[in-house]
Amino acid sequence: MSESLDTNSECVPDLAIEIKGLSKIYAASGKSPEKKALDNIDLAIPRGCIFGLLGPNGAGKSTLINILAGLVSKSSGSVRVWNSDLDEDERQAKASIGIVPQETNFDPFFTPAQIMDIQAGFFGVPKAERKTQELLELVGLSDKSDSYTRGLSGGMRRRLMVAKAMVHQPPILVLDEPTAGVDIELRQQLWRNVRALNKQGVTILLTTHYLEEAEEMCDRIAIINHGKIIAHDDTASLLSTIENKEVKFVLDRDIAEIPKRLVAFNPEQQGKRTLSLRYAPSEQPVGEFIDAIQKAGYFINDITTDESDLEDVFLQMTRQG
Repeated sequence: MSESLDTNSECVPDLAIEIKGLSKIYAASGKSPEKKALDNIDLAIPRGCIFGLLGPNGAGKSTLINILAGLVSKSSGSVRVWNSDLDEDERQAKASIGIVPQETNFDPFFTPAQIMDIQAGFFGVPKAERKTQELLELVGLSDKSDSYTRGLSGGMRRRLMVAKAMVHQPPILVLDEPTAGVDIELRQQLWRNVRALNKQGVTILLTTHYLEEAEEMCDRIAIINHGKIIAHDDTASLLSTIENKEVKFVLDRDIAEIPKRLVAFNPEQQGKRTLSLRYAPSEQPVGEFIDAIQKAGYFINDITTDESDLEDVFLQMTRQG
């Protein structure tokens, strides 16, 4: 029987993935000491979102994904995938997820259509229900359906991995560093494919080292460090937590020296007419600095801001961790 799942069913859960108290401890081996890869993790991924899992190398991202895929056994805690408990109904939980790993690995003498059909057979999808051509078209490979995979470019192989992961129509797609080593044009094309899947109702969980990519793509983000979740919020709220912002003021005339009224704010002079101010919004309203500039006898010709980005948040939180 096919393990395909209907993402449009009225019985779909609010949470695509729900993790509580998840830990993974690798036992000591030889000279290697015991290692706690995941430490009491709680994580809730809403249905229908694009969710980013970020963290430094060795933070625990791959261990978490491998547990979801059924490749690694957890030490403790509970995992529910599309409302199926990983312990009680492992087969259904696995059927709810399509995994796109970092590495591409295909038989060079098979065509994309053959690879898709073989994968569908592994999941028990009847021939009449297979959507090989539809999925290849979705990822822009319909014209390569009958070409040997050895002739595909790296970007094409990456897109074929996405199509392959969707043969059983899982409601959740996990992308592990999907654009690593892919050029900008192919990266953008891949993300268009991912957005199209998401609009069809597929929940996307991705890991990426491209923070600007996660900032643009993800509705919600969790940051993991040393096996612990150190941040978990919607993207806009995470960006608002950064402590330091920068504002540059271009004044109406040259600044011979920073006026005494402004010294207390510790501004930095850049060029003849520009003052740069780094401040914590929660501690120092920028309006006070503007007022001090005007009281010092200057007019402001222009103001530019350097908004916080996800890289700022990531670095600040992982350093604290």
